[in-house]
Amino acid sequence: MTSMPTLTQRLLDRLTPAFDALEQGADPVLRASDRADFQVNGAMALAKRLGRNPRDVAEEILATADLSGLADNVEIAGPGFINVTVSDEALIEQLVQMGDDENLGIPSAATSEIVVVDYSAPNVAKEMHVGHLRSTVIGDSICRMLELKGHMVIRRNHVGDWGTPFGMLIEHLLDLGEDEAIAGLSVGDLNGFYTEARVKFDADDSFKERSRQRVVALQSGDAETLRLWRILVGESVRYFSSVYGDLGVLLEESDVVGESFYNPMLQAVVDDLDAAGILVDSGGAACVFPPGFTNRDGEPLPLIVRKSDEGFGYAATDLAAVRNRVSDLGASKIYYVVGAPQAQHFEMIFAVATMAGWLTEDIEAVHVAFGSVLGPDRKAFKTREGGTVKLQDLLAEAVERARTALESRSPTDDLELVARQVAMGAIKFADLSTDRQRDYIFDWDRMLAFEGATGPYLQYAHARIRSIFRRVGDEGTSGTISLREPAERALARHLVALPDALDNALETLSPSKLCLYLFELAQQFTTFYETCPVLKAPDEETRASRLELCELTAATLRLGLGLLGIEAPEHM
Repeated sequence: MTSMPTLTQRLLDRLTPAFDALEQGADPVLRASDRADFQVNGAMALAKRLGRNPRDVAEEILATADLSGLADNVEIAGPGFINVTVSDEALIEQLVQMGDDENLGIPSAATSEIVVVDYSAPNVAKEMHVGHLRSTVIGDSICRMLELKGHMVIRRNHVGDWGTPFGMLIEHLLDLGEDEAIAGLSVGDLNGFYTEARVKFDADDSFKERSRQRVVALQSGDAETLRLWRILVGESVRYFSSVYGDLGVLLEESDVVGESFYNPMLQAVVDDLDAAGILVDSGGAACVFPPGFTNRDGEPLPLIVRKSDEGFGYAATDLAAVRNRVSDLGASKIYYVVGAPQAQHFEMIFAVATMAGWLTEDIEAVHVAFGSVLGPDRKAFKTREGGTVKLQDLLAEAVERARTALESRSPTDDLELVARQVAMGAIKFADLSTDRQRDYIFDWDRMLAFEGATGPYLQYAHARIRSIFRRVGDEGTSGTISLREPAERALARHLVALPDALDNALETLSPSKLCLYLFELAQQFTTFYETCPVLKAPDEETRASRLELCELTAATLRLGLGLLGIEAPEHM
């Protein structure tokens, strides 16, 4: 993968020696600016540490730094800000490098790491619902961004495939007969199957007893019970895969590593914690009391590793997963894309894993928390009947609404394909463009609009540019870029900021930052297109230059949308 420096990096390379001359390792603190192209803010903090006047420090930095050929205008503003306007030549050079690189000038990470991303995590024998949407699309986008930067990404779909409910589910399968049960499960009626089993369990004592005995058989490794359990898991995983296929996320069956996978590791977890001297007996349960966690009464809060009945809960499985991901997979980063309500649970898991020595300073575990999807009443998003919204039903409705919207705009031969692309783009962008830690209201009209910060708006911007090249025909682009008009330069400046936008999104694990960049890019292109005629440019040289800018914009939108898991239609 390319390692060409970004425009930001080129400026840092020029500024850093001047800062080092005053204090080794001082950070220039380079930021994008509305008053120039960049603002260097580090002189003020440096001056405070040195006990000097900030403007004097800024002047000394500029006297030392060699910005020739890179900056057209440099000025000191206010108490010591340094405003930098880069040269058109530097912008054009960066644009040319972008055009020559399949990743548009996005450099690889300085160090390639093994990153485990845990996301989606539905339950076996239960249908995926709207509550699984955010984890799935946020996790998918983070994986795509990490892979583009050259990291080795290991996806983990930690499905709920173990525990006491499987006793009643297996017994219900036997009551129905394998063929009939498989037929029902294979068409995705997981909720119906689960509900029927639950009703029988609550109403029939003999069924309840059979279910309990079946749980014992399952946990003891009975071969026939395991065979029946695998049927339930297999049919559920196939259903999950169909949903992922509809949604357009990259999770595969091989990424499913459920709770059952960690069962053989649970005793080793207990042994490790005991050997570390942190396991405590509390009422017959084996617990760890990580410092700093208390209940409502101010009493120390335990993480229960093994219950008093010798059974293991979620905490033990999650600890085993951390241990496995570090020791066996060699991960240096572990990201858990899980809802915000689980914050304390993960804080305690990470604290105990650190106490056990599994998580060290070199290994980062992060809870990538997110808010909820709300209905118009600002409560949990429900169907009109008050039930949970099934994810497949949601996706099907999105396609139908997108088809209707497209039919009212212009006819197309591949309406079904474009409708699906627009539908998935609308749902994903509405989710990903929201700060992940905030809740958002699910609003069909807003997310399917062709104006504003929406998926369809960005997809249409791409399709609009591609229509220019359909009119050009075989002419293609081979011009030399020039930046004579303010709108041309503004577009160029935004294009070369793509690597910074991606880095910002990854630093905060917030795809919303990439969404904002793409929306602003589409706006910049609209201004450019309205003020700078392309096909009717005043001369061939200008026409060719503007076509190059159009091509780079389309490529940037296509790559950026792809990192969000959104397709970029050729026409709409």
